[in-house]
Amino acid sequence: MLIAFSVAPLGAGESVTGPVAEAVRIVRESGLPNRTDAMFTTIEGEWDECMDVVRRATEAAGSGGHRVSLVLKADIRPGRTGELDGKVERVEAHLSAE
Repeated sequence: MLIAFSVAPLGAGESVTGPVAEAVRIVRESGLPNRTDAMFTTIEGEWDECMDVVRRATEAAGSGGHRVSLVLKADIRPGRTGELDGKVERVEAHLSAE
């Protein structure tokens, strides 16, 4: 499965860079395939391991405020791996063929 999520503390002031960086650190240390962009971090793995990473990242981000905002989107496709890159590669191949 792929999970794209965004997490940020609420009530932590104008900048949330520090708490968000701690959440990203947890993702990177998890060993799961991952990618972070300006809006989301995407991880790939099995249900339980992905949700554990999301939970721990959310808790880390929440330590910087009184509330936490979590946005999550999942692509659950049993039996598939390598989709973090595979989905993008298929779109690029389609665009190249046009």
